[in-house]
Amino acid sequence: MRKAQAKKLPLAPDPKFNDKLVTRFVNNLMWEGKKSGAYTIFYTALDKVAKMTSEDGYEVWKKALTNITPGVEVRSRRIGGATFQIPAEVRADRKVSLSIKWMVRYSRERNGRSMADKLANEIVAASKGEGASYKKKEDTHRMAEANKAFAHFRI
Repeated sequence: MRKAQAKKLPLAPDPKFNDKLVTRFVNNLMWEGKKSGAYTIFYTALDKVAKMTSEDGYEVWKKALTNITPGVEVRSRRIGGATFQIPAEVRADRKVSLSIKWMVRYSRERNGRSMADKLANEIVAASKGEGASYKKKEDTHRMAEANKAFAHFRI
């Protein structure tokens, strides 16, 4: 029998915007436990976004995150010796988690001078409905749409 599920630790809101979502994002951005460095990268990126778009960087970042948040995904399920990709709704917590992970991952893969530059460019692209993280969301939705025929296998 499985043990009890681990309890989620409460997150402290970030110092500048007093938002727990920012802390969650910075935790994913963090490398080798260097949280203050991750905060510096994030805040610098938001300043650069504000200069690029002449809007509030924080609001553009929030818009970008909502743009790349997936609604459905495919989950593998083995039925009678065959593995099917079954479309399923994404839990609210996982939606946020996926969008944050995609943004950080595709920011790292971009070419630019510093991580702040790369992140700023990815945020601006995602807020416009462009960029690699937005494409990932579209591909995920397209895969779910293509496998709609197997939806009756849902758990």
